[in-house]
Amino acid sequence: MPNHHTTDVIIIGAGPCGLFAVFEAGMLKLHCHLVDYLPTPGGQCAEIYPKKPIYDIPAHPSIMAGDLIANLVTQIAPFKPQYSLGERAESLEHLEDGTFRLTTLGGIVIEAPTVLIAGGLGCFEPRKPVLDNLAAFENAGVDYIIKDPEKYRNKNVVVAGGGDSALDWTIVLADIAASVALVHRSQTFRAAPDSVEKAHALAESGKITLLTDSQVTGLHGNGHLEKVTIAFTDNSTIEQTAEYFIPLFGLSPKLGPIATWGLGMERHGVKVDPLTYMTSVAGIYAVGDIAEYPNKLKLILSGFHEAAVALHSEYQRLHQGKKHILKYSTITGITGFES
Repeated sequence: MPNHHTTDVIIIGAGPCGLFAVFEAGMLKLHCHLVDYLPTPGGQCAEIYPKKPIYDIPAHPSIMAGDLIANLVTQIAPFKPQYSLGERAESLEHLEDGTFRLTTLGGIVIEAPTVLIAGGLGCFEPRKPVLDNLAAFENAGVDYIIKDPEKYRNKNVVVAGGGDSALDWTIVLADIAASVALVHRSQTFRAAPDSVEKAHALAESGKITLLTDSQVTGLHGNGHLEKVTIAFTDNSTIEQTAEYFIPLFGLSPKLGPIATWGLGMERHGVKVDPLTYMTSVAGIYAVGDIAEYPNKLKLILSGFHEAAVALHSEYQRLHQGKKHILKYSTITGITGFES
């Protein structure tokens, strides 16, 4: 049946950690089927910030998120993974023979002895500011996600927020937009110290306007955003020219059906054994942002490590009679195992 598949590993989530898991599985001669709610591979890197530089990938001083995904897709292509994209993982059954059956919202059925959840924190929705006419300017000057910074070239932009995303995009847009104003409710930021230092330096040089102890309280325009009202804690207000208002207050995760699968949950994530990244159910693993354990670091680098350990642990669980001999991929091109 075209909607019924069998494989070695079902991977839920086709973000960077899910994609890299295909490589690690392929080195173990395990075939993978990826399921993702988004229509293309890449997760947040592809859908939310494909043009945003990432600085903590080894051997890449800087790489665009979209380029990272393209490289990962190229890296795993020789292992011929299957994809079910634009599909939400809906239900998961544990069958009598010990395998798992995943059914998507669209009716696709996939069976495998191993499940690897690499779904980030599920589906994300932007946290929106409370403004009376906000909806009227959505897609007409109000953006919650920056997919391509070139959209804002020579435009007047107001960014709101105090976290890494707001600071990072302000720095990027400083060399693209006609003007950039960063609005934040406090004088302190929740971003990396280096980004905060860069933003202050840009403000001192006049390349951006830094407005602290303030927030956007009004949006104005005729059919498209033209200006915003900014109110300060001292009760003063100004009107700032703005063709685009970009509130970057973070994303609200929606874990979805995974929360009903009987797995141990912790802090809105899936609790795992930090030695193997196995969940409370044997054969089901969780890696990346969705995995919770002591001293967790929510980095792409950490997710790559977790995926490698999880798959090697699962191979040993399924092949307990075999001696595990890990060989360097640079020498052999594939991981070797001996009986």
